Amino acid sequence: MAAEPSGPGPARHPRTPFPPGAHDVLLTELCSILFTSLSRSDQCRKGMQYLRGLLETEGRKSIRNIAALLGKPASEQNLHHFICSSTWDWIPIRRALAHYLAGAAAPQAWVVQPMIIPKTGQHSVGVERHFFPTLGQVLNAQHAIGVWAASEELSTPVNWRLHLPEAWLKDDLRRSQVSIPDEAGVETLGECVTEACLETTTGWGLPVRPVVLDIGESQAITIFGKLHAHGVPLLARVGGDLRLSVLDQALPASGSRPQPALRIMSLAKDLRRLVPGREHGREHGPHTAPRAVPAATVRVGLPTPSAPSAPGTPTAPGTPGNPGAPSGELLLLGIGEEGGHWPAELWLTNLTAVPPATLVRLSRLTGKVDRDFTEIADRVGIRDFTGRSFSGWHRHVTLASAAHAVVALADRRERPA
Repeated sequence: MAAEPSGPGPARHPRTPFPPGAHDVLLTELCSILFTSLSRSDQCRKGMQYLRGLLETEGRKSIRNIAALLGKPASEQNLHHFICSSTWDWIPIRRALAHYLAGAAAPQAWVVQPMIIPKTGQHSVGVERHFFPTLGQVLNAQHAIGVWAASEELSTPVNWRLHLPEAWLKDDLRRSQVSIPDEAGVETLGECVTEACLETTTGWGLPVRPVVLDIGESQAITIFGKLHAHGVPLLARVGGDLRLSVLDQALPASGSRPQPALRIMSLAKDLRRLVPGREHGREHGPHTAPRAVPAATVRVGLPTPSAPSAPGTPTAPGTPGNPGAPSGELLLLGIGEEGGHWPAELWLTNLTAVPPATLVRLSRLTGKVDRDFTEIADRVGIRDFTGRSFSGWHRHVTLASAAHAVVALADRRERPA
């Protein structure tokens, strides 16, 4: 993922459709599991039709284009009602997908992936003008948070939360026009991330796996504190100016005033060791020897409320005005570049018993998610919903996530052992 990620931006993978019938076996298998919560057989049939349309429609995966591919009896009006106006609940389908992947694909982590959805108009639910630092531009866009089941071999989105700006939530007319539910309240982007993670990792009965966060340095430490308080195992990318207390006796800064994370890891230069560092991608194959990168860990803690901090530095949870600090010992992980500057990346984790090589491999799952978003998710139209409603958006991204899973699982089955 980029140095200051904000999720996939405007660039899109060419929407080359998958060959008709290429995924029939997996499509039938997955639909029989995902759609058990649907009460009517016609809903199951339309769900499978929509999935097939996401896989095989050329160009934009709009309801109109999908209906044109399928022809009668899958009329545009019927599909539009199924996605935008029906009453079926998307959460059981997402939960079923997550449990299926937990058994079939053995995820190593739950990776949080923001998603930017550029829009030309002002009427799609949650759309607003945002400045995205990594893109260096202001976009008229929706901003969503995805939670992915990820391993070095496969990654698939399993849950989504659409960030709804205050301007939408406090305007009764706008809420009514796009059917935002009454229970949806104002939340920051950090709160949106936290709720998406907690719903997935603690609310669905899934296997405990680390949550890997690479969502932008300004939000990372606040989210870290909230999730840590719920007992979630975490690895989060942080900025170099985050001030931490050094608990590691191997460093001269131990016991002194809190230091910026970048300075701490610079002092830990002599603790570096080479560890396997490259993501396993399609172009390399699962048995390619990983490229080694330098890495080091330092035992740290967040400053206590009484600890002084320099003006203008980030306020960590637990400091005045921002309670809820992670208690106990944490690890600061530094990762370098082969022949490059040190450190290139900084990560904070509560996985204090996990070796650096494993932490580095977990951090690299963000790259796997980024690649699969471009090569699969965008190709099956994850950002192509053209309707305006809250429920329509959620149903579309749920079925697009299932289509992504079909492609990812089929790709894994076709690889040589």
